[in-house]
Order: sequence, then C-alpha cells, then structure tokens
Amino acid sequence: MMQLDLILEKTREHVRQLLAHDSAGHDWHHIDRVCRSALAIAREEGADVFVVELAALLHDIADWKFAGGDHHAGSKAARAWLEGLETPADTIQHVCDIIDQLSFKGAGVETPMSTLEGQCVQDADRLDAIGAIGIGRAFAYGGFKGRLMHDPAVPPQRHDSFEAYKKNAGPTLNHFYEKLLLLKDRMNTAAGKRLADARHRFMELYLEQFLAEWDGLR
Repeated sequence: MMQLDLILEKTREHVRQLLAHDSAGHDWHHIDRVCRSALAIAREEGADVFVVELAALLHDIADWKFAGGDHHAGSKAARAWLEGLETPADTIQHVCDIIDQLSFKGAGVETPMSTLEGQCVQDADRLDAIGAIGIGRAFAYGGFKGRLMHDPAVPPQRHDSFEAYKKNAGPTLNHFYEKLLLLKDRMNTAAGKRLADARHRFMELYLEQFLAEWDGLR
C-alpha cells in the first residue's frame, strides 16, 4: 500500500493538471480553496483529515455538469484513480460515497450527507459557492454556458427533482434564488454555519445593489 501522504501528493498533482485550464469556476483554485476550508472544518469537528482532503481534492474531477449529466461520473473517475494508487478499499468507498452525495440537486430535493467527513467537504464546497467568490463563480459559469446575466421576464424556478434542476438553463441571477441563497440553511457543521453567515449577507447586499442598478435607481 502506498503511503497516505504520497497518495495525497500524487492526487493533488493529478487534479491540478486535470483542472488547470478550467474557466467555468471549477478550476484547480476552486479545489484548493475547498480543500483548505474542508480541512479547517474537519480539524474543528474532529473528522478524519485524510479522507476529507482526498474527497475534497477529487470531488470535481468529473462533475456531472461537464460529464453528460452522469451523476456518478465523479465517483467512477475517483475510484479508478484511487485503485491505481492501491488506496485502502474502505477509504475508496468512503470517498466515492462523499462525491456521490455532495451535489445540490434542487430546492425541493434533500441532500443528506451520511458521514462527518462528507459533511465537512460538502460545507466547504458550498462555502465556495457563496459570498464574493461564489458570485464570481456563478457569473463565470453562466458565461461559459452562454446564459444571460438577468432577464426580469424569466422568474426563478423551484426544482423539485434532480432531473428538473439539471435541465435548468435560466439566467445567472436566478441561480442565486434557486440555489445560492438556500445554502446557508443547508450547512451541516457548526463551523460551516458560522462561516456561511457573512457570505450570505454579502450576497444579499450584492443582489440589492444589482437590482437597483438594473432598474436605474442607483
């Protein structure tokens, strides 16, 4: 079995190369931020930091949004990579379970995370989707998909199934109401909830300013 620190080192370099040129908000820097946040939360919560870091590193290597809608593409890619490193089987399964359970799937869909390690990674990933960086990432992804910034004639939707959420192609501003503003109340850990508060307030202020400027009021 390869040493754990070498598994992390090789995985880190693998993911850095895979995502180096992403321009849709899912690049290596996103992974690095999620890793740092997840590890900070894990240490505060007493989670297994090896599993947390490994899952955080691998959570976006085959995101369903870029993999033809296959929700299990990420865990399949992670499993193949980790098996090649002779990672312990129970660790591989834990990491794959986290990746499969991680994503937001619509306002009306519950996404419970079954382990503390998964909760740390999920909170860290969601933290990077809100606040100042989250705003930037939302518009980067919207531009990548060719979406309008805002269209007052297209209201936000409540997606009651993952299939409906996956098919959504509305303006980027709708994404704030359909997902981003909901994440604060879906944090798992005390640390995640604490960190989400300030980022949530920043988004609310941003949206107030955006809509006022849109209407020519400021």
